[in-house]
Amino acid sequence: MIIRAIANSFIHAKQRNWAKTYWAFDVHGTMIRPNYKTNEIATEFYPHALEVMQALSKRTDIARILYTCSYPHEIVQYMDLFNAHGIHFDYVNSNPEVTDGGYGYYNDKFYFNVLFEDKAGFDGETDWLEIKTWMEERGMM
Repeated sequence: MIIRAIANSFIHAKQRNWAKTYWAFDVHGTMIRPNYKTNEIATEFYPHALEVMQALSKRTDIARILYTCSYPHEIVQYMDLFNAHGIHFDYVNSNPEVTDGGYGYYNDKFYFNVLFEDKAGFDGETDWLEIKTWMEERGMM
């Protein structure tokens, strides 16, 4: 499922001559295993999540959006954690690059091409390896 969304984002970008696509990444249950603690952020990455996110962070044709319900102070801590691991996000819970127009109304829901979200079916245990393999086969890692 996620590979289809990723492949489609690249296909659409080529067909429409887009310079980049927009990928939104949830934290808990997607990149990092949740710890269910109030005053301590979770820091254990799912297998292959770290290396895939590091590879994606080097790409200029993908804008990475942190998509999280974490508290503001936790977002600061997560951004520090991600930066320390070479993972970079362009935006947090927003996409100011795509505004209202003929394509849609984006004041209340920001635009993205690919969503990495456990509530939408992403499996942190297995999907990162699938993405890594797909990217390696295409020389993207």
